[in-house]
Amino acid sequence: MKQAVLLLAHGAPETLDDVEKYLEYIRPGRPLPPPVIREIKRRYEEIGGGSPLLARTREQAEALQAVLAPVRVYFGMRNWHPFISEAMEQMQRDSIERIVAICLAPQYSRVSVGFYFRRTQEAKQSLRMSAEIVWAKSFHDHPMLIEAFAARLLPLLPAEKVLFTAHSIPEEKVVQRPDPYSKEARTTASLVAERAGVESWDFAYQSEGMSGENWLGPPVERRLDAFAAEGIRNVVIHPIGFVSDHVEILYDVDIQFRRYARERGIGITRPESLNSSPELIAALAGVASQRLV
Repeated sequence: MKQAVLLLAHGAPETLDDVEKYLEYIRPGRPLPPPVIREIKRRYEEIGGGSPLLARTREQAEALQAVLAPVRVYFGMRNWHPFISEAMEQMQRDSIERIVAICLAPQYSRVSVGFYFRRTQEAKQSLRMSAEIVWAKSFHDHPMLIEAFAARLLPLLPAEKVLFTAHSIPEEKVVQRPDPYSKEARTTASLVAERAGVESWDFAYQSEGMSGENWLGPPVERRLDAFAAEGIRNVVIHPIGFVSDHVEILYDVDIQFRRYARERGIGITRPESLNSSPELIAALAGVASQRLV
């Protein structure tokens, strides 16, 4: 049986010229107001004119394939090229019979990771593929993932306070029926804190959208306000819901939160993102190997 691994990622614009088309993929049929588009472009301009997410995802796929060879590793993006459907087309041409699908988001939610899986299933149906798809829903507590985050954090310790973060999601979509996302995100944070020997830490959500809905909290800004009131002056922000550099790290944390904290007398440091760290690749290899036959 010819097997393969499919890594799923969000996708991001590579240049400023890509931003408007990228936003159309995120919000099909729901155009954003021009001031919002300008603000999003400004953020990408501040991090160098585009996102490194595609390059980082390609590096992760290549590193994982080196470990899993001869099993091939493909990757597809939900909102940019190569789209999930394009990756599935290539696997069909390569006569792949069994696919292990792993979303590059450690914690599962049906409104985030679940959406990637639906896109994969839709592509399979559209292509009339016969390949079996095996889903790896979550790896939030995989020992090597915890080791990867801890290894990045340790050089910045001891710290007055460590604030672990994960991407916020719309609150209404989570409370309508049970969803493991919040519990899994906090579990990852707790395990990393334990592994790294962190004594004083907290948790918050970041990067909520501009839709006007209520999003999961507390937001990072509220926690920074509380830290300032407590007299805390140095904080390490460790995004444990992300495995690659992209705008939510390079702008939201490195620019926006650092500026917000500085105005309140707090200095911010951040561990290096996982990207293609050996520990992360070992975690992905372990998740894939458990499902390969």
